[in-house]
Amino acid sequence: MNDLSGRTGLVVGVANKRSLAWAIAQAAAGAGAQLVLTFQNERLEENVRGLAATLPRAPLLLPCDVTSDEQVKALFTTIEQEVGSLDFLIHGAAFAPREALTAPFTQTSREAFHVALDVSAYSLVALAAGAAPLMAKRGGGSIVTLTYLGSERVVPNYNVMGVAKAALEASVRYLAADLGAHNIRVNAISAGPVKTLAAAGIAGFSSMLQLYRERTPLKRNIEGAEVADMALFLLSHASRAVTGEVLFVDAGFHAMGM
Repeated sequence: MNDLSGRTGLVVGVANKRSLAWAIAQAAAGAGAQLVLTFQNERLEENVRGLAATLPRAPLLLPCDVTSDEQVKALFTTIEQEVGSLDFLIHGAAFAPREALTAPFTQTSREAFHVALDVSAYSLVALAAGAAPLMAKRGGGSIVTLTYLGSERVVPNYNVMGVAKAALEASVRYLAADLGAHNIRVNAISAGPVKTLAAAGIAGFSSMLQLYRERTPLKRNIEGAEVADMALFLLSHASRAVTGEVLFVDAGFHAMGM
């Protein structure tokens, strides 16, 4: 049911081997998909190229700083020229300045707020707009982004990222409404804490992992592969009637009151 043979997908947000976007890329490639991977800058290009070399089929590698309209436009122009169309988009881009994750939320600067919302939320809108015409060529497609419970509840030291994730989840719903007529589905996965590059910027992250182990119904933390499995479901024919949703992969933590 999760066979992606003959499908082509764009994965944005791979930084290193611990990235959830990378776990999804590996799973999608293993399911038969041909991938396009992006890298933000020259510093991350080497990491992405090294990871790409381990995939069963060589992906197309392209630069894309999601804060640049010119680079986003160039990305989809090249994809159309080189690949022709797209079946899915994985959005894993997220960032907030470190000081915005350590100082009290009331001290969030205008610039930090702008950066967090631009990279973590607006980038989904920009990428969806670019991908939609290429998905329409295929008769539809699936867009999946990554979020976290901090969008709904206060999580210590998550601060402006919680606000950005709330905006991201609202964007999922509005994009689902806009693109549904073209048979393009838009969903989010709300993952439990995983040791990624982004998580390293959150103070007290080790304590968060311990709290999850103690309080989740499953009494454990999650793994990137479990997020990837949910993504495969959302990319597959099995989820053809699912759109505008936030699906939790957090060992049940979100269901608990205390």
